[in-house]
Amino acid sequence: MDGYSPGELNSRRFVYPACWRFCGFSTDDTTHALEGDGHYYKIVKNGVAGYPDEWFPSVSTATGDWYPERNICQILIALASGPRLLLCYLWYLLIVRNVPSSKGCTAFAKFLLINDIIRTIACGGWIYVTSSDDHGIHDFAMVVYLLCTAPHVVGTIKSAPQNPRAQKYRRIFAYSFFGALIPLVYFFIQHNIHRVPGDLAFDAVCMIDFEIFEVRVVDLGLHGQFPPGAPFSDVKTISGRNKQASIWNHTNAADGLSFAADVYLGEYIALLQCHGHVYLRNLRFLTQISYLAGFIFWSMMTSLPLMIWYFPLWHMGLSGYEAFLFCNVTVCLLGLNSLRQTIERYNGLVHLLSLVGILSYKIFDPAYRLMAVAAGVSLSLVTWGANLFGQRHQNGRAERSVLALALGLVLHNVVKQAWWANNPIWPIMNETNGGRNFLGLALGILACVQVMVRKEPFVHEPKSMDGSKRKRGAWVLSAIGGGGYLFCLHSMYTEASTISRWSLGGYPNTGPHPIPGGWMVILAMAVGLYLSSHRQLVVSWVWFAVGSVGLAILHRVEGDVGFIGGILFTVFVMSLFPTLIRSLCRQPPGRTMLVAMMVYNFLALAHVWVVAYAFVPGGEIMRERTDLVLMAMLACLFAGVYNSNHTTAWSLFTDTRKRSAFSISRLYAKLTLAALVLSSSLICLRRVPRSVPQPYHPEHKLITAGIWTIHFAIDNDMFNSEIRMRDAIKDLELDVIGLLESDLQRMIMGNRDLTQFLAEDLNMYADYGPGPTKHTWGCTMLSKFPIKQSTHYLLPSPKGELACAIHATLNVYGKEVDVIVSHNGQEEDLLDRQLQTTELGRIMRESNNPFLFLGYVVTKPGPGEEIYSLLMDGGRMHDIEVSDSDRWCQYLAFRGVKRTGYARISHGGITDTEIQVGKYQILEDSRPNGEHRRMTISNFREQAKYNKIEEDQVPEGLRYPSKFYGQGVRNHRFHVFNKPYYYP
Repeated sequence: MDGYSPGELNSRRFVYPACWRFCGFSTDDTTHALEGDGHYYKIVKNGVAGYPDEWFPSVSTATGDWYPERNICQILIALASGPRLLLCYLWYLLIVRNVPSSKGCTAFAKFLLINDIIRTIACGGWIYVTSSDDHGIHDFAMVVYLLCTAPHVVGTIKSAPQNPRAQKYRRIFAYSFFGALIPLVYFFIQHNIHRVPGDLAFDAVCMIDFEIFEVRVVDLGLHGQFPPGAPFSDVKTISGRNKQASIWNHTNAADGLSFAADVYLGEYIALLQCHGHVYLRNLRFLTQISYLAGFIFWSMMTSLPLMIWYFPLWHMGLSGYEAFLFCNVTVCLLGLNSLRQTIERYNGLVHLLSLVGILSYKIFDPAYRLMAVAAGVSLSLVTWGANLFGQRHQNGRAERSVLALALGLVLHNVVKQAWWANNPIWPIMNETNGGRNFLGLALGILACVQVMVRKEPFVHEPKSMDGSKRKRGAWVLSAIGGGGYLFCLHSMYTEASTISRWSLGGYPNTGPHPIPGGWMVILAMAVGLYLSSHRQLVVSWVWFAVGSVGLAILHRVEGDVGFIGGILFTVFVMSLFPTLIRSLCRQPPGRTMLVAMMVYNFLALAHVWVVAYAFVPGGEIMRERTDLVLMAMLACLFAGVYNSNHTTAWSLFTDTRKRSAFSISRLYAKLTLAALVLSSSLICLRRVPRSVPQPYHPEHKLITAGIWTIHFAIDNDMFNSEIRMRDAIKDLELDVIGLLESDLQRMIMGNRDLTQFLAEDLNMYADYGPGPTKHTWGCTMLSKFPIKQSTHYLLPSPKGELACAIHATLNVYGKEVDVIVSHNGQEEDLLDRQLQTTELGRIMRESNNPFLFLGYVVTKPGPGEEIYSLLMDGGRMHDIEVSDSDRWCQYLAFRGVKRTGYARISHGGITDTEIQVGKYQILEDSRPNGEHRRMTISNFREQAKYNKIEEDQVPEGLRYPSKFYGQGVRNHRFHVFNKPYYYP
């Protein structure tokens, strides 16, 4: 028995008797049970392991694969479906019967009923369609079930009669369920990805609430005595007692609580309000840290998609870790009043716990680091939500939290500008690549401690002049507007250079570069925040039309005009910040934040799918449809603005003359905005190039050119690789290099920009290539030689990934030399590769200048290969080394220049692709323009067969650096040949 004695088998049978009997085994005869009429071995076996590593049957195998186990389970589930649906309907009746006059209550009851029905159907989906039947449908049904469980739990608690015993049990079961989700996701990933072997109680509480029900079947005839609208409180229960149940209890429990501060040290205004004055040094200390809270929030929020992206990048498809994007749905817990009030009371402590997202940089394993970041984002969102929603009755404090978020976003942009589009406290940063994680963590801890020890008075909710409460508007519209607005800010305004990259074109019509384009965006953000005080302007439809036109220009027009449209849209978007956030926070917190986060999540996925359509099921629907994403985003903003028109006016910078929190915030906000804009100006001045780029070896008229696929500047261990890339490029003395998979201006890449860092640090000219709105993975060209002109191509791609190319003309030692950097399609799409390579061949063939090709073309080398021939023969180009048969995707080719060297250098753990480098010399006696393109193919191949020479026969300036021999430097070394090739 697989090494187990009968005693051990009996022991295992004794420990798991329920499983044993369920599978149909005899408990009297162990051997017979294991070998007899049951299917124990088969049921516990899965795609990872079998018995004894797996000893308990999964739901899928128990319900879908074997008779009689399958039939027993499915019959029981079918019998349970009727009572389950009846329970959903009874709960609906319980809500509407107790508050028959409340339209909002009835709408919520219908929403909860529909949600619970969908949840029940989804449960049947993953039970009856097992993973062995259809893994995709099974997982989809499970995801729908879990997503519907959150509003089910929160909605049930929110709408339940105020029965202390029932509510106590519900909260225990709810906390247990949501608390178990994190380890469950972890074990799911360990099992499904790493292949490591190894809520009924909540609903049952309804029995307590239904004590007030009496279920009767009565023939009322034509003149029934029970009026349809009568409340259930007038009906006798089975026990004969009359009970009154109040579903919606509007008692303001928060009135008796002492609230903590909104954000780490952001509530300096409350101290001024309490004490009347504060010393200048204390004010300065507080205000220096006050917007750190907003900065830390945006830092963690923007790092999460970036961390998630690492896994599908290396899996070349869905990995399972994408589920962590939905960690933000924990905000639905804000619907639990007691939990929200507890978080608000101890928000300093919860903020301190959320710093695990910053501390995660110390975790080396990428999966565990992602989990820590997801936990930090979840805690941070819940805490911010508890502060904002809890402060609905404290207008000044709520304003300060919104202020901290807004200025924290501007600060986030300024800090990223200082670090060349990287955030120094992201978990992909550390002490080796420019990170300042420890400093950010220390300041965060200091801020949390200050919040925990500070006490503030409670401020009652201000009322309107007539004594009536302020209007809230429709919570659904607020949620949609808030979710769309968060997506807009995250996707477009968490990096100052994003707008300039969206509007770029080829040389010379590139539009503003990050310097000074980034400063102009930060200035526009400051102007937008300043205008937010003019609420009459902000919520007007004329202003909305102006913003919409600006977005359309940004999306449709390249160069300076497109950038101006982006600036206009920036001012519009930032002017909405306090209005939309404040409107959002006047709504019921649980359901509002849940819908807002789901809107944000779906827009984020659509934003990714427009370029990653080849990696997701049904991705073709969103292929190259950034326009649809922007239209949906704009529709969400419309909903938010429309709803805010139905709420009481509220502004960030109020013009009240009274010395209050509002007037102080107005003054200090202006000073802070001015300081941030000034800081951005100083950063730009510091980053302005001080000298003209110069080639490494002008004495030989040498061009050293390379190609490298750099996997979005995330190394194999999920750390930022830009500094290591810079060192490799500098050590190789590259005059021209093509970088592939280099477009980082998306949420999933952190809205970064490796091009500006490498160009400035290496003192090179840069062409970013097709921008983010062109739906490619990006290609960049860096050059020590001036770029006279360039054209960005989207190569024909009818089926697979959209391929990009840069065709640039460089001024090389006074002569024009053309360079192509291209990233073609994958192996799966032959037609795409044929059309793309044919187009590249045409571009090269029709050029009159000497030519260098630096590209990614999936093919084997050799004259018999179709794609290879289309590239070399069709473009009338020389392969740099025809005898190198070990290549697959990266190729170097040339024409009209003299080849002197060729080398392949290992990637050093930065990516999974090597660096290929060629050395060429400009010929003094080069032919007149166009003459070399009329040479025959045979002459091309004859000229390509140079005899190789040894390194000691090559002048020093034409050699590759000796540091790459042997073990190399920083894991970069000559490989394949273990040395470079040289040619006379």
